Amino acid sequence: MIAGVVLAAGGSRRMGRDKALLRAGRETYLTRAVRRLWTVSDHVVIVLGAHADRIRAAAEHDLAEYVRLRPRASRGGAPPLEARFVVNRLWRQGMLSSARAGLAAALAARPAAVLLLPVDHPAIAAATIGGLAQVVLGAMAECRARDLASFRYALIPRHLGRRGHPVALTAALARAIARDDEAEDLSDAVRRSARLVGYLDVRDAGVIFNHNRPRSARRA
Repeated sequence: MIAGVVLAAGGSRRMGRDKALLRAGRETYLTRAVRRLWTVSDHVVIVLGAHADRIRAAAEHDLAEYVRLRPRASRGGAPPLEARFVVNRLWRQGMLSSARAGLAAALAARPAAVLLLPVDHPAIAAATIGGLAQVVLGAMAECRARDLASFRYALIPRHLGRRGHPVALTAALARAIARDDEAEDLSDAVRRSARLVGYLDVRDAGVIFNHNRPRSARRA
């Protein structure tokens, strides 16, 4: 099983308004991020921080409507889609603090791997998410059973040589990052704890487009 984590805790200072509630067509960035992760995972953790109550209320409304209109559980006995909210009280310390909180919550579901997605990447294609999930699970399938518990592997999408998001982490690596209180940022945490880092070259420019300023707005 794969778990998803959406990082939506920041104060959106450069944007001037909550990025999680910006709209990509008819849906918010947060709703889109959760929906993208739901294509490969039934269990998604949403990490909130600044304006958590307002963002959660909007997200719960939108996600409930999405599930109501597309009830997977009624088709072939598929498990229900889950979205769990976690509030990071330390969100001012930066994205790594939110990643730690989200990973700790996701690991409670005992996943094989975790996909970590910042909310300000609205243009990522569902096919890219699926490709990352397929590759990371394939790498784990090649690993000997006795080594899985310590298999610290990260898979990072790359477009035209530039690294992007979401980042796929095996459970062992996710656990190490969640416990690392000395890393400077998420990239540093991956470098410190990963035993193997792979890259998936994609045509999807959405992996490197992060919308964090008003003037950088594009059609999603």
